[in-house]
Amino acid sequence: MKKMFLTIVTSVCMLFMSGCQWAVTVPYVEIPRYMGLWYQISANEVFFNEGLVGVTAEYTLLDDGSVQVLNKGFVDTLDGEPSEILGNATVWDEETNSKLKVVFPEAPNLPYPNYLIVVLDNIDYQYAVVTDPLEYTLFVLSRTPTMDDNTYAMILGELEALDVDTSKLILTPQPSN
Repeated sequence: MKKMFLTIVTSVCMLFMSGCQWAVTVPYVEIPRYMGLWYQISANEVFFNEGLVGVTAEYTLLDDGSVQVLNKGFVDTLDGEPSEILGNATVWDEETNSKLKVVFPEAPNLPYPNYLIVVLDNIDYQYAVVTDPLEYTLFVLSRTPTMDDNTYAMILGELEALDVDTSKLILTPQPSN
């Protein structure tokens, strides 16, 4: 039953993708500089991150050129039950490195990149915004647990200029240290 559901979800996604224009990604990402710990500042809440707070993503470059992805968070409160998932990413577009395909256990292995970097601090790599081709997910990430209001507003402005819908973004509580 579970495999049938995943097959149906994959098929529906492929149908949507056939007539879909992908979000515009950044011109280039230096993958080694992108590695490390990122804090989720805000996100569209979807089924797999619903109720999570203190969310982080840690990216580690592996010897084969793929990227280990470790997502962590806490259920409902910063003192809540820990939740984590380990996945693997591969660069889909080696010309820009801004489109990656991330695969997690028990999730459909879709035939297209599902991690599109649409905004990036290309000087210091201190913030980034990631979405998927359908813009179902949207994550504002920072190297620090907090982000000043001016930077956040600037990022929202960049997203609006790219016609990315920011109306579903929800701020993610993070530890204050």
